[in-house]
Amino acid sequence: MQFRIESLTQSDAETIATWHYDGEYAFYDAEADADDLAELLDPTLRGDSMFGVRDGASELVGFFAFQVADGVLDYGLGLRPDLTGRGLGEDFARAGLDFAKTRFSAKTIQLHVAAFNKRAIKVYQRIGFREVEYYMNRTNGGEFEFVRMELMDT
Repeated sequence: MQFRIESLTQSDAETIATWHYDGEYAFYDAEADADDLAELLDPTLRGDSMFGVRDGASELVGFFAFQVADGVLDYGLGLRPDLTGRGLGEDFARAGLDFAKTRFSAKTIQLHVAAFNKRAIKVYQRIGFREVEYYMNRTNGGEFEFVRMELMDT
């Protein structure tokens, strides 16, 4: 699948807010955390940190989020729910990573993933990330274990 990355429109943000993932992955629904939902839907809060991802037919297939502070780029991503678990994750994650490397200047690229999400962790490891820290994070109305991963070859 080809991926075209562009600025996230308000319409894209509203569409992403309606996405619902199955089972334990519902953890990633935008509405699962009020602060995350507000940031997604409010252009002022969102700023220019989020990008929509379209396929060759111009369908919205996901999003990337990038925030740079003190030489560290935080990389976030989401694939449309009906496309998860279909072997697209590695190419999708690489597309965002390649985009970030050309657009942002950072000494370190990192991401944060819920520790239960072994499927995503394996994808991130295949594209060069390594686990560097496990920590507890308050989100989605509770406290959950997360993994901070860093890219080994920035």
